Amino acid sequence: MTLIKSISGIRGTIGGNTGDNLTPIDAVKFAAAYGTFIKKKNSEKEKINIVIGRDARISGKMISSLVADTLVGLGINVIDLGLSTTPTVEVAVPLEKADGGIILTASHNPKQWNALKLLNEKGEFLNGEDGAEILKIAENDATIEFAEVDDLGLYKKKKNYIKKHIKEVLKLELVDKKAIKKAKFKVVVDGVNSTGGIAIPTLLKELGVKCIELYCEPNGHFPHNPEPLKEHLTDISELVVKKKADLGIVVDPDVDRLALISEDGSMFGEEYTLVACADYVLGQLGGGNTVSNLSSSRALRDVTEKHGGTYTASAVGEVNVVQMMKDTNTVIGGEGNGGIIYPESHYGRDSLVGVALFLSHLAHKKMSCKALRDSYPSYFMSKNKIQLTPQIDVDKILETMANNYKNEDVNTIDGVKIDFAEEWVHLRKSNTEPIIRIYTESTSQENADALAERFITEIQQIIQ
Repeated sequence: MTLIKSISGIRGTIGGNTGDNLTPIDAVKFAAAYGTFIKKKNSEKEKINIVIGRDARISGKMISSLVADTLVGLGINVIDLGLSTTPTVEVAVPLEKADGGIILTASHNPKQWNALKLLNEKGEFLNGEDGAEILKIAENDATIEFAEVDDLGLYKKKKNYIKKHIKEVLKLELVDKKAIKKAKFKVVVDGVNSTGGIAIPTLLKELGVKCIELYCEPNGHFPHNPEPLKEHLTDISELVVKKKADLGIVVDPDVDRLALISEDGSMFGEEYTLVACADYVLGQLGGGNTVSNLSSSRALRDVTEKHGGTYTASAVGEVNVVQMMKDTNTVIGGEGNGGIIYPESHYGRDSLVGVALFLSHLAHKKMSCKALRDSYPSYFMSKNKIQLTPQIDVDKILETMANNYKNEDVNTIDGVKIDFAEEWVHLRKSNTEPIIRIYTESTSQENADALAERFITEIQQIIQ
């Protein structure tokens, strides 16, 4: 059981003891700290407005009620989107001219987890400085002042915001609705029984795509591990083949990660979701710059350079990717975990935008999903992790590994990334779970797995 406080919000398991887990008291405390921070930042305003929305996990209604009532108690007006997606809340904040937003989701974590993800007035994740300030307020709750009875905030529910979000996606110039409709795609969707089961089928129907739904009941009972990795997606892979579908679409519980399945049931690859969307956008625009994080595939760099653009790598974390995108005037970017960030829409990972751009690309190419995947440079990744105990000094491990490989191309802006001629390994402490992530990439799956095994062994030797 764990409670993780970070600059991007608070994440933990439901139940257990206060301060060790995400209990109702912890949810109230951090909602109050965030509300206090937003009030201080907007001290000249008479009334503050904050948008909230949640994924479909079992604890969502409880956590959402606690957060909403806490904000109201601070004198803040709450606009509650109810069942929503992370990108929908991000889009809603500026559309509602709100002063911030809270998404109640633990993203790809299993059902016992939940979290408060915190947004600024642009609907973007808070920067490190702001996140640190909120943690400070939470630790010193004497600075939190609640409103008197006549000054309580107002609570308002707004329905159908997912449909509003879809309208915004369909307005994007590079979303070719005619071409998608003409292609007569048949698609299987795995919504992992969360809000993707509402959002993705609704979007596909608007695009004229035939949609076969799998696990699209938003009841929070995840039918498999909700992280959209190959080993968790056997059901949809089989159904795509059985139904002779053109592709399969998989999202995580809060719909900011997009994985695709080719028509033969093989993984298109989470890494290649961004590569394909970037190839389409760069091709349509005649070039442009891209950004992904250090744990993402080299394939994006290759595709960007093919179109005459410049690729830049950022530290892991959406806020770091977004900042680098702004700094380098990027037309599309994101994270190799299937997170598409398209500034023309908004600066946040958005599976709805990803689906619309990908289907536009596939319709223009007039080729199968598998043929499209085979047209890209072939890199293979292995994503592994080592569970941590409180006694393990992760920083010392990473320092030792960097020192052991000091004669290679080593980058330490975020953990340790070691670039070899034809492969790389990235070791880093997770921001969201008590683990070390070990990502490797090579020219074959066997080589990527072997490289990962080698580094896991080396780390375990250091630990012992």
